[in-house]
Amino acid sequence: MDNLPPQDLVVSVVTYAPDLPLLAKTLGSLVRAISVAGKRGLLKNASVYLVDNGPGEDWRSALQAVVDQLGGAENYLGFAVISGHGNVGFGAGHNLAISRSSSVYYLILNPDVILGSEAIAECFKFMAAHPSVTCLSPISRSMDGERQFLVKRYPTLLDLGLRGFAPRFVKRLFQKRLARYEMEAECGDHSVLSVPIVSGCFMFFRNVPLQELKGFSPEYFLYFEDFDLSLRAGKVGQLAYVPAVKITHFGGHTSRKGWRHVLMFVRSGYTFFQTHGWKLW
Repeated sequence: MDNLPPQDLVVSVVTYAPDLPLLAKTLGSLVRAISVAGKRGLLKNASVYLVDNGPGEDWRSALQAVVDQLGGAENYLGFAVISGHGNVGFGAGHNLAISRSSSVYYLILNPDVILGSEAIAECFKFMAAHPSVTCLSPISRSMDGERQFLVKRYPTLLDLGLRGFAPRFVKRLFQKRLARYEMEAECGDHSVLSVPIVSGCFMFFRNVPLQELKGFSPEYFLYFEDFDLSLRAGKVGQLAYVPAVKITHFGGHTSRKGWRHVLMFVRSGYTFFQTHGWKLW
């Protein structure tokens, strides 16, 4: 048992045409991580919201079936499906759950993330030890075990173009630049405080500042909403990289998702730079 008072947690997962077997793995890993935190006396109650962004109106029953198949969830853990609002976008979907929460901690989670069994417990411990931290980001690996760098410096247009759309041989030419942008040298085996930007696939917040920030900005439908929230959160507290919190992330690769995603990426990027300031290179 850890000598810390138990706290409440709310988790939101926004789905759009989800890979149901992968979602089941995500939720299974979340249940295990919550159970570990509960058994260590760190967790009092946990609520998980699945936010159904569609498409259409036929996904609620499928999402509920995934939840029902988990079985044996702890009595301090509850699930709820929020549906009927249509595809309002990533950030607005999370905001539907954020607006309902009054917990001490809040986890924004992607439906394609597998949590390590100690992930939630380590989040609780780190936040308790670092009261100035508003949000933390984990160490992440791909399904192949390759490191993914979720922490970023403030982006330039060149950084985003290289990382998102350049062919591999071009990326190799700019390897040092991209490594600096993704803070590879800094984000290794030790925690780092005051990082600028963290990925929206896993954002572990103190709920009070998240409520004060009113969650994600409504200006973003998809892409860059996590960059915007990171910068706003960084003005009221510190953002931290915490490698004791471990995840596997199956997502990413905007350029491989088709021209509609590329257009959304460009549109949201324009909104981001107009709001926070342009940097070309």
